[in-house]
Amino acid sequence: MKSGRSREVPARARGFDLALRWSVVLGAPALLVVLFVWCGGWFSARLSPPRIVDAFEAMTGPHPGFRRNHAKGVCVSGHFESNGAGELLSRASAFARGTYPLVGRLSMPGSDPTRDDATGMVRSFALRMTLPHGEDWRLAMNSTPIFAVRTPEALFEQLQAGARDPRTGHADPVKMQAFLDGHPEARAFDRYVDGHPPSSGYDNATYYGISAFRVTDAHGVRRFVRWKVVPEHPYRPVDTRDQRDPDFLSYDLTTQLAIGPLRWHLTLDVAQNGDPLDDSTREWSRSPGRLRIDVGTVVIERAQTQIDGPCRDVVFDPTILPDGIAPSSDPLLAARSAAYSVSFLRRVQEEAAAARASAH
Repeated sequence: MKSGRSREVPARARGFDLALRWSVVLGAPALLVVLFVWCGGWFSARLSPPRIVDAFEAMTGPHPGFRRNHAKGVCVSGHFESNGAGELLSRASAFARGTYPLVGRLSMPGSDPTRDDATGMVRSFALRMTLPHGEDWRLAMNSTPIFAVRTPEALFEQLQAGARDPRTGHADPVKMQAFLDGHPEARAFDRYVDGHPPSSGYDNATYYGISAFRVTDAHGVRRFVRWKVVPEHPYRPVDTRDQRDPDFLSYDLTTQLAIGPLRWHLTLDVAQNGDPLDDSTREWSRSPGRLRIDVGTVVIERAQTQIDGPCRDVVFDPTILPDGIAPSSDPLLAARSAAYSVSFLRRVQEEAAAARASAH
């Protein structure tokens, strides 16, 4: 009995230490997120970050240990080759000529980690760029240049409308129709998706930051930009033959990387008069006079599983930015930041609970 207890106590201690460690790690960032969304006026009696995350969970039911959105994905790593051209717009260290390490994640939106890749109409690309002086730049991008809704409240309504009915196991089309009737801006997103078939792989999609961000140069001049990463591999729409494998996206990515690195060009589009700065549902005009700058190349060299890869515990919060880049007043930015934090905290708590259970 003594030997059994001597093994049991350290195991329990490890579970306790894990929970304690993550509570300390998350405490300060979580407080900052709360202050950020509070100052942004996002908290209300009707809506809060946990309710947004609850609504994501209701879409497909709980999947402990996985992200509440973009649950199915693959870790990637590589580097960013800055060409120095970005210094025209921003003093951010990422735009100084040089090479900076990257950890990222390619995924599909949705809360089900077992979904078939053929059901995904949108691809997503998230990056964490490690910069000098302890700075980070985190980019969360989708393969569409616009978002379906403008506000956190509308996102919550959309999630509620798309939630599974416990009796049928499917979403109620009447609720979704009522949502679309009340939010005509969401139809613009549907029209874009209908007119732009998803790419055949992760490697040949363009990914958009969607929201506007404020950049400040070395002289204090401020501008607003939207960014995207454009692949060197030409776009090719998905083929029905690709869809026979439920995991064809990650398989093809691994196959491509075995041949050599994949590259995307990071491009900044500068706002013109009349461009919306706080509305992610509206594209900027495709004006030939718009200033557009290629600031460098995202190079992806390796892929790893999301279970134990380097992206597993990274929160791809789009408001974590280096000096010289700041969020715009787009209300979705604060909402995404807060919801990502809540989702991460829940994943960590589930991991700690699993560790405690395995110790018994």
